[in-house]
Amino acid sequence: MLAAERRDHLLDLLARRGKIVAKEVAAELRISEDSVRRDLRDLASEGLCQRVYGGALPVSPAVVDYGARQSVAPDGKRKVAAVAAGLVRPGGTVILDGGTTALAVAHALPRDLACTVITHSPPIAVALLDHPQAEVFMLGGRLFKHSAVACGAAAVEATQNVSADLFLLGVTGVHPEAGLTTGDAEDAAMKRALAARAADTYVLASSEKIGTASRFRVLPWEGITGLVTDRAPDDPVIEQLTESGVDVLPAG
Repeated sequence: MLAAERRDHLLDLLARRGKIVAKEVAAELRISEDSVRRDLRDLASEGLCQRVYGGALPVSPAVVDYGARQSVAPDGKRKVAAVAAGLVRPGGTVILDGGTTALAVAHALPRDLACTVITHSPPIAVALLDHPQAEVFMLGGRLFKHSAVACGAAAVEATQNVSADLFLLGVTGVHPEAGLTTGDAEDAAMKRALAARAADTYVLASSEKIGTASRFRVLPWEGITGLVTDRAPDDPVIEQLTESGVDVLPAG
């Protein structure tokens, strides 16, 4: 099999199986594991897969910059946001993560809802300016422009002075094996710090993120309360998550 044919075969396997195990593919094609790993490195360098130990997973389309993400699956994000906004109770305190799905949540909150919103995202704080009953607390730090959020040591330290009933967490990848992932190490650390300050953590996961992975793990599955997604309940990945005990809130 020529290199171009192997490349197409690997991409087809990734689409059909949701993962590639280098050892298995090498046996199927009767080539060396080194050849498969080399092909996967090439695909990863082009942004076509996310390499993991022993193989590769589908790469998340949500790792592009903030501006570009606003045009990715807007309908799905609105559906997820509508359900997630319903988790915010009158008089409650919510930590709202950065990202375009979290921004959709801010827009979905009722304008007359009396609540406290803690966020490290300037766009989300601005979106809540016309919510007269919402108290907004900003967490500061170094601005991570890719996602329009504060991060770094100062931001993580600031999280230690807050607590909340609920954290609405945004990630770029949701995979049964890889867990909840994002594309930046400092952003992942900030998300973990925020999750530690909330009684409950729900993941905002529009369908394009399901079954994909990014480079850095945010939390293991046991670290969250539930997952809000517009992916169909009978989707194989959602079924696998549900069978493993993850509470999935449908946003279809």
